[in-house]
Amino acid sequence: MEIAWGDKERNIETLRRVIARVHPETDLLILPETFSTGFPVGKDKEEVRPLAERNSGQTVDILKELASEHHLAIAGSFIADSGGSLYNRAFFIEPSGEETFEDKHHLFTMAGENKVFSRGYDRLAVRYRGWNLAMIVCYDIRFPVWCRNVDNQYDALIAVANWPEVRVGAWRALVPARAIENEAYVCAVDCRGTDDKGFRYDGASMVSDFKGKEISVSIPAEDGSEDPDGLLYATLSREKLDAFRAKFPAWRDADPFRLL
Repeated sequence: MEIAWGDKERNIETLRRVIARVHPETDLLILPETFSTGFPVGKDKEEVRPLAERNSGQTVDILKELASEHHLAIAGSFIADSGGSLYNRAFFIEPSGEETFEDKHHLFTMAGENKVFSRGYDRLAVRYRGWNLAMIVCYDIRFPVWCRNVDNQYDALIAVANWPEVRVGAWRALVPARAIENEAYVCAVDCRGTDDKGFRYDGASMVSDFKGKEISVSIPAEDGSEDPDGLLYATLSREKLDAFRAKFPAWRDADPFRLL
């Protein structure tokens, strides 16, 4: 998704246009981090506050409407306001209207995110259509302990990001690494566009299988050109995942630990 920084109305309209084109058999649509506003690089808390909403705000209401209309779940993150504190809040909205939220744990200190947002302390987890899913936000993916899949708690890890082009090499290495070490799919979605500080984002989205192989594909436009909206598709196989975990059960030998 190409994000217009700070323009919530335009980004919601982009979502409405794109979701109308999504294949009808899609179960889950994943949006980038802070999809409706862009990541607030270099801004102070009071500059960001006007962009924030509560869980019962317009953005979540629209997400629920679209999830119901298109019979799919929608995942991503938005800027949330809870009791005056701001959060980079991950969401998972189901077609039934059921909602799950958790807040980003690792705040990107190099861009001052810790001065704007409060951190969360739980990783989002949800069971959806027979799959156990976990979700992290951007910088979280650099921390393998936070992403650790203890006793196969999740089958797929969703990672949403505003990961700039200048550091995209790390992103492309971390996504398959998290998949291999956790014997799970990783569905990683980045954005496109240029932020207020001039950082470029090239949409380095991908889905990695449990062996670290990229399995996402783009469906070309009717004239054979690249999909202008950057839609990528992947089909996850429960049978293949279970068979690999049984054949190569490295997860059984993982070191025990406890997060403090």
